[in-house]
Amino acid sequence: MKKTVVLGASDNPSRYSFLAVEKLNAYQHPVIAIGRKAGMVDNTKIITECPAIDDVDTVTLYLSEQNQKDYYDYILSLHPNRIIFNPGAENEELFELAKTNGIKPLEACTLVLLSTGQY
Repeated sequence: MKKTVVLGASDNPSRYSFLAVEKLNAYQHPVIAIGRKAGMVDNTKIITECPAIDDVDTVTLYLSEQNQKDYYDYILSLHPNRIIFNPGAENEELFELAKTNGIKPLEACTLVLLSTGQY
């Protein structure tokens, strides 16, 4: 199972980040949901702080390029194996920072990767 940080998590069921947390849970991947406001997605608590987390496989982004800037240092400090830039979260600057730090950047959709067995 791949420990995943969902950055930009929302408790709004119409948001893709909500669906990603649900689907990651359904596939039994450990999920840390971080959002601007606290809430819940099923049994997963959305937190607003950025805790230190060990053994992160994936950071999946549901934030616009501009809103990602405040999280650059945090994302890199997690030393994930990869960062998924979901549609609307594309960011060339962070993409290059990831590569420079030995992190695989991937422009893809977490929901599609999970559904097609490519996660």
